[in-house]
Amino acid sequence: MSQWKQIQQLEIRLLEHVDYLYDDNFPMDIRQGLSSWIETQDWDTAANEESMAGVLFTNLLSQLDRVRSQEQNFLQRHNMKIIQQQLQVKYTSNPTVMARVISTCLREERRILSSACMQEQGPLERSLQNSVAFERQKNMDNRVAIIRGSVQLMDQAVKSIEDMQDDFDFRYKTLQARESSDARQNPEMMKQEVTTLQAMLNSLDFKRKEILSKMDDVIKEIEDLMSSQLNPELQDWKRRQQIAAIGGPQLTGLEQLHSWFTLTAQSLFQMKRQLDKLADLIVKVTYESDPIPLQKPQMEQRVKYLIYHLIKSSFVVEKQPCMPTHPQKPLIIKTGVQFTTKVRLLVKLPEVDYQLKVKTTFDKDLPPGRVSRQFFILTNNTKVMDIEDYSNGCLSVEFRHLQLKEKKYINGTKGNEGLLSVTEELHSLSFEACFTVQGLTIELETCSLPLVVISNVSQLPGGWVSVMWYNLLSDEPRNLAFFGNPPRATWSQLSEVLSWQFSTFAGKGLNKEQLSMLGGKLLGQHASCSDYQVSWSKLSKENIPGKPFSFWMWLDSILELIKKYLLPVWNENYIMGFVSKEMERTLLKDKEPGTFLLRFSESHLGGITFTWVEHGNNGEVKFNSVEPYTKNRLSALPFADIIRDYKVISEGVVPENPLKFLYPDIPKDEAFGRLYNIQPSKVHPYITSTLIPISQLRSNTTTTPSSCQSPEPPMTPGEFDMLSEHLCFDINSMSSPYSE
Repeated sequence: MSQWKQIQQLEIRLLEHVDYLYDDNFPMDIRQGLSSWIETQDWDTAANEESMAGVLFTNLLSQLDRVRSQEQNFLQRHNMKIIQQQLQVKYTSNPTVMARVISTCLREERRILSSACMQEQGPLERSLQNSVAFERQKNMDNRVAIIRGSVQLMDQAVKSIEDMQDDFDFRYKTLQARESSDARQNPEMMKQEVTTLQAMLNSLDFKRKEILSKMDDVIKEIEDLMSSQLNPELQDWKRRQQIAAIGGPQLTGLEQLHSWFTLTAQSLFQMKRQLDKLADLIVKVTYESDPIPLQKPQMEQRVKYLIYHLIKSSFVVEKQPCMPTHPQKPLIIKTGVQFTTKVRLLVKLPEVDYQLKVKTTFDKDLPPGRVSRQFFILTNNTKVMDIEDYSNGCLSVEFRHLQLKEKKYINGTKGNEGLLSVTEELHSLSFEACFTVQGLTIELETCSLPLVVISNVSQLPGGWVSVMWYNLLSDEPRNLAFFGNPPRATWSQLSEVLSWQFSTFAGKGLNKEQLSMLGGKLLGQHASCSDYQVSWSKLSKENIPGKPFSFWMWLDSILELIKKYLLPVWNENYIMGFVSKEMERTLLKDKEPGTFLLRFSESHLGGITFTWVEHGNNGEVKFNSVEPYTKNRLSALPFADIIRDYKVISEGVVPENPLKFLYPDIPKDEAFGRLYNIQPSKVHPYITSTLIPISQLRSNTTTTPSSCQSPEPPMTPGEFDMLSEHLCFDINSMSSPYSE
């Protein structure tokens, strides 16, 4: 069943999250109409390769043409035509943005499907995906709209005051011009005119006080909006950006923030113009106790203060530093390797000088002695912000070709060698800009989340676990001394993040049972306590008892193995995974002979093994475990084919495949049949050959799991001759994808 069909079968609560993924950047109509085609394309790679993204964009437009031509409904055809035109405007010049949007949507769909299969969400994901957040955003929309409406009404009020003042000014000057002659000829009329002018001045004074009072109320409302809602929403987005960086739910809401910031800024700038207009009015007409000269300066300062801090806080890192070679592991930078990052101004201001230059600095203001290594940006570190057509005209700049180089040290020594490892040293990338808008000079500055800098790809696992730990437990972007005394995490926090790693890199998160097994391996008897505190050292630095590697190195090697060699089997839920040898024996002992289960090796880094059960003539239960398959073997044979072709050799017994039923009782071919590689070789005129995994069963039997040694394929000629003799292979009819 396609991913989109699975999505459509979800409950309403989860469908609301799906609905939140799709907007004008990637309309759901396209997802629906091109679902099969979309799911077969490699959007992850295209998001980082412009040429491939361009090809996919062209193909997508062709697919839309095809679907539109087949559509019978006139309205649907019209809507698809409009969508196609919008996509061309948005993505023709930058198709990688489209690929990134689609890749993110598909990944988040998989996460939602995975969470639907789990009995419950973790605490972090629950906190980010609840109805309270949606209600809070609706309330924010309403408040911003009310403020915007109030400011628009004040425009009309200022215009009304201007008209009243012009009328008063005209009558006053007219009276002045005829005052000397009319005062003698018609003193009563003059007295009446003065009374009328006084009434007009009183009314004007009332209106001035009224508009200033309304302005004061709106300024207070904006102050409260910024402090109680807008800034917290921005901090919430930044926190969700951290969680998304380590595999959590997709980051959304930036366009909504952009709208709130822009509308609030527009209201403030409009109020500043209104205050300027009031200042112009008092040049023509003023009087004793005039409220405008008394109140305007203070109000103007408050408005300027709000504008300054609103725009200053709107300068954000939209895309955290990331190497295109490892798009799912941001915040790790390897020296000499290109990395990208993007900053954005959340306020859309047409008055801004668009030659707004942004400068990047690495480890700006870093205290001396904090780190043992120092770096500088090798490439151009200054770029001009541009208007993005596909994002409502916001100002942004993407640095696509940054590189770091380590500084050379005197006498070849680094000095300041600390207690922290390379992957525990945190660094920062700062961004600075300065511009003037409506006479107000604003200095912008923001910084990335803490970065880990590595010099060798072998440091990548250690760097990634540091990134995970920091962003799980800290929301302070400048806490670069974090690993000097790292806090502990509860098992409930850590287990959720570990599950995210599997959903991100392997397509499917861990269920409750698998997490429980992992907890048992890491925490032992404390695994059942979700609030048990796990130390940084326990996760990543201390070796597992009796093993030469840490828990994280073991788990990361499994993730790599799944991603590269076991993905189809893993996504079918056929790998039990983290079961211990003792639990394995308990599960298999009462099962049919030939029942087997798949688990990851506890003694090898990046190994998978299978154990099957046999029953002796005297009722004795025997367990056999094959020597773990690592990447060296799996690169030669797909794992499903290993299961199909596996043979055991023992003295006096015809070689046979002992694997009959996948635990608990699924016939082997029923489980793995569609994963078998059955494509015939197209290499002619050679006779096709087959790589067959075999084990030699040890003669001594025991009720404890025995290890079956599996030589590396292919078999030796002697072994093949023996199998040919016992199994009667017809060499001319053999068909296999593995050719000599």
